[in-house]
Amino acid sequence: MAKINREDIHIISRHSNWLEISIKNTLNQDVYNDKDAWYKFLKLFFISLGVGFTTAGIIFFFAYNWADLHKFIKIGLIEALIIIIIGTILVSKFQPLIKNILLTGASVIVGVLFAVFGQIYQTGANAYDFFLGWTLFIALWVLVSNFAPLWLVFITLINTTLILYAEQVAQNWSNLFLFTLLFGINTILLILALAGKKFSSEIKIPKWFTNTLSIASITFCTIGICLGIFDDYQADFYLLIIPASLLYGLGIWYGLKIKSGFYLSIIPFSIIIITSALLLRLSDDFGMLLLICLFIIVSVTSVIANLFKLQKKWIN
Repeated sequence: MAKINREDIHIISRHSNWLEISIKNTLNQDVYNDKDAWYKFLKLFFISLGVGFTTAGIIFFFAYNWADLHKFIKIGLIEALIIIIIGTILVSKFQPLIKNILLTGASVIVGVLFAVFGQIYQTGANAYDFFLGWTLFIALWVLVSNFAPLWLVFITLINTTLILYAEQVAQNWSNLFLFTLLFGINTILLILALAGKKFSSEIKIPKWFTNTLSIASITFCTIGICLGIFDDYQADFYLLIIPASLLYGLGIWYGLKIKSGFYLSIIPFSIIIITSALLLRLSDDFGMLLLICLFIIVSVTSVIANLFKLQKKWIN
């Protein structure tokens, strides 16, 4: 049985003779956070904040004292810090969540190590190979930890590596092909995350993680289709529009199935942007711009109104 929520309690109280004291006790027990829940949240929050500030402090330390440090000290300090963090994770009896937070901090420091190494030996620390090396060297940690924030860092590095590779090496790649590739990779990762969440109870994937992947996938898709519209419909355009149409339909179906307004909002908004780009491609005179403005106002209002209707239907 699903856990009762605030809306359920309000609906029951309006249509029954449930005593006020019983409602209050139920809210305190099943809805409101108690002292232990707040303690757990603040503990994890301050640990995450401490790891983040420590990592930022390390970065600023090297940036401020760069000229006064010997190259051995620069690299040695970072390597020693990574070894200490990994050693602490392996030998300590911390909770798995705390170890994963420390591992995420260590993964960011790996990037600092590559940046320092590149600056010392002038290897081109801002090139795609910097992010590629960073991605490869934390891949094992990502797979072992199965920690959503670390996976998000890993996926961000993959996207960054591909974008820089297209700019610096694969200059024959069109922008449309690049965004099609990014859309495909992020969509595959999203499908794997949703499938793993459904078919395995041991895999705990937070909702914010799949929502972030969905936003990234739809963003790349929207940009790619708009580029294809303004680039006279190249061959890569059809490579994107066909699977995008199918996945948009599946996304609407999935949003209705799980009663989630998230997918039922970002997909229509993407379609509105694409339709506006198509209208602008047909003409860019004053009349068309006015029509596009009216279309956006009416369509966005319609989407929001339908979302409110669906939400009310689901609640009742």
